[in-house]
Amino acid sequence: MNINRLKYVLIRQEGIRLFPYCDKTGKRFKSSEECGKLTIGIGRNLEDRGITKDEALYMLENDIKYVKDELAKRISFFNNLDNIRQEILINMAFNLGIKGLLGFKKMLKALEEKDFTKASEEMLNSKWAEQVKNRAKELAYAMKYGEYPFHIETKEDKVLDYLNKMFKEINEGW
Repeated sequence: MNINRLKYVLIRQEGIRLFPYCDKTGKRFKSSEECGKLTIGIGRNLEDRGITKDEALYMLENDIKYVKDELAKRISFFNNLDNIRQEILINMAFNLGIKGLLGFKKMLKALEEKDFTKASEEMLNSKWAEQVKNRAKELAYAMKYGEYPFHIETKEDKVLDYLNKMFKEINEGW
């Protein structure tokens, strides 16, 4: 697995936010009287302080490792897949959750049989594809052809350049 390529694709598709946001709307989370401030860890007020880019990348790497380890435990053939297909499953698990990904029974069966065209079709023949549209098309293309349909920087400094550009664009909108 190419961790820098996966980070690039996940940041491209998920975006990066340094303050809590609502998953359904993408809008910044607002505290409520009943809840108070959104806090994590040892008193970290996420609404006022958020997290740094370095913390976001550290969390991303930990999350990738966690999801990869869980998929290796739950999908018997996961470690036999090439890097791109492993990355696609990890990406889908980020979006759907591991349980949601495991619900793609026909896709996983096709993947186990190395029928990448059928696996790609099963990805697109889903409610998930209707919801995430372009993300599903990009990942289905990569599943079928073994490469992403866009240019990806895999060198750490280029990934960080991309992250900085994304960070600037997102935070200027807030």
